[in-house]
Amino acid sequence: MDTEVRQITSDACRAFANDGTRLLDILHEIQRRLGHVPPDAIEAIADCTSLAPVRVQQTLAFYAFFSDRPLGKVVIRLCDDVVDRMWGYDAVRAAFEKALGIPMGGTTPDGMIGLQRTPCIGMSDQSPAALVGTTVFTRLTPESAERIVAGLRAGCQPAELIEKCGDGNNAHTLVRAMVRNNIRQPGAVLLTEGERGAAIANALAMSPAEVIRTVKNARLRGCGGAGFPTGMKWEFARSARGPRKLIFCNADEGEPGTFKDRVLLTEHPNRVFAGMTIAGYAVGAAEGILYLRAEYAYLRPFLEDILARRRADGLLGNAIRGKHSFGFDIRIQLGAGSYVCGAELALLRSCEGGPGEPMTRPPFPVQSGYLGCPSVVNNVETLALVTKILESGAPAFSELGEEGCSGTKLLSLSGDCTRPGVYEVPLGTPLRDVLDMCGGGDARSVLVGGASGRFVGPALFDRLISFDDLSTGGAIIVFGPQRSVPEIVELYSHFFAEESCGYCAPCRIGTVLLRERLGRIVRGTGEPADLEYLEELGDTMKATSRCGLGQAAPNALLSSLKNFRPAYEELVRSDPDGFKRAFDLDKAVTQAGEIAARLSIRGQEVAL
Repeated sequence: MDTEVRQITSDACRAFANDGTRLLDILHEIQRRLGHVPPDAIEAIADCTSLAPVRVQQTLAFYAFFSDRPLGKVVIRLCDDVVDRMWGYDAVRAAFEKALGIPMGGTTPDGMIGLQRTPCIGMSDQSPAALVGTTVFTRLTPESAERIVAGLRAGCQPAELIEKCGDGNNAHTLVRAMVRNNIRQPGAVLLTEGERGAAIANALAMSPAEVIRTVKNARLRGCGGAGFPTGMKWEFARSARGPRKLIFCNADEGEPGTFKDRVLLTEHPNRVFAGMTIAGYAVGAAEGILYLRAEYAYLRPFLEDILARRRADGLLGNAIRGKHSFGFDIRIQLGAGSYVCGAELALLRSCEGGPGEPMTRPPFPVQSGYLGCPSVVNNVETLALVTKILESGAPAFSELGEEGCSGTKLLSLSGDCTRPGVYEVPLGTPLRDVLDMCGGGDARSVLVGGASGRFVGPALFDRLISFDDLSTGGAIIVFGPQRSVPEIVELYSHFFAEESCGYCAPCRIGTVLLRERLGRIVRGTGEPADLEYLEELGDTMKATSRCGLGQAAPNALLSSLKNFRPAYEELVRSDPDGFKRAFDLDKAVTQAGEIAARLSIRGQEVAL
């Protein structure tokens, strides 16, 4: 075993108390120092943590940001999302490949720079975008791609290549990112300033039961997409048995087209951390974990500093605000690039140090979650709203929105609109009004809810943004008349096929079949029967997949088939001679010849 690898691995494991549940942190540290996680490190991790080597290997292989082979001392991860493709991805990719002299997925001969594609990195309002190491580059052009490569080759660190920082805390000394917040419409709740510490003081003046009752009276529902009543979730957790309970903040904002949590973490992290603390008091938890997606690693030093300041001010730690019966602290768990970890069960599994494979329910997390302990998982926006409710009271919050849907919603607007960015609107706002706000009046199709959402057309633009009508975790992507809905859906089908955890057959196989059949249609070799096939396959996946990824993967397809069927019908036709249009005879004969070890050319056999 390599001595250096062994030492680095031992140091990494010791830094996390040789705790196997901190496996992601250990792998991050080894990869930071070595550039990858070699086989010797896997054996050493297993020795230090008492984990089986296969368990370490499974976790390493599951996450896109880990690698068991060198990818380059600096890795450029170019975002290959639908919105990036709309705004210049192909030209930027070509510029990177030309400047580096390697294809996508390659590493320069000197081992210095690697080029990888990656799904949405939360920058859809300023695409094309890329991560260079952990440094974010936005609004890329072929010229800026060339400058980045030239700077890296000259020995510059990625952060040194930032020419201008963004607004707000993006310019903070611990962030220094060129990211822009693009807050287009601040509302009355989330994107306003509050009195630091007031919400916690108000909560501690109540009993835990009264805090839960306040949240229930505000009619707050989870903002991650499912819309489950927050107060009810807390009540279940408080009544659950167990001496150890935990609060999790889901900051794994991986839904393509979503970036509003990024803005909250950048500009209002105190509200998020206060919400976690209030939740801890309400349910009887002393520990909190913020699960931060790897794409937002550039925010981690800033967030760690905020936590340190809260501890120094008595807002975290023992005896919070002088209440000796209540202590609560928070740590940050960095993810490693996995869309499915946005689902609460997969997130908990990831925090335990394993692959982000969703667990089977029941039991539910509030009964038995992280390491078998009752666990509450709320997303960033939900916890920030909790703070506002405890600051201003339930009545003020419930007056906003509509009956059954109190409060406001943060929306991430991107695509074919002149004002992409973040908008805070009252729940119950018509989609048409949202499109007018963002300059998307020419929209011919809108994807509400991101890749796992649904397509709607102009006939449905008067429907309402709410939990009970047009529900969305936050993403709204606008497509103008020049965009092909089938082509967009086909691109998203590649995303789901790649992000499936592979645990259950309906998702593992179904996502690949969706991608294959949609590819036929977009290439012009589809038949009318393919549309019925896709509908049946999508319905089967929704009914039988184990977790939300497989259940949601067909949503864009099924809704577009319902609302934009003529766009698909234009692309399919039957062969007049009754042949299968997708069948390639020459390709099939060539493959058969390779298997049989002889070359067949339309009836003529030639020995190989």
